[in-house]
Amino acid sequence: MIRRIIAPVQAWILLQGKCVGCGRNLALGKRIEGQGNTQKVICTCGRIFIFDKRRGKYRRATFSEA
Repeated sequence: MIRRIIAPVQAWILLQGKCVGCGRNLALGKRIEGQGNTQKVICTCGRIFIFDKRRGKYRRATFSEA
């Protein structure tokens, strides 16, 4: 039940371009070029995100991408 409450809030935070853990702007994170049109973004708190250049959106990285 708690996941149903947290997931939409985290999705909204990612749409704003902010980290779901610390709230910092992901544009300030360390960027590493990935395959295709993606970039790996590492926030200062240690969370890893994937930025899709085509769509201009962030998402959480899976374990295989980390």
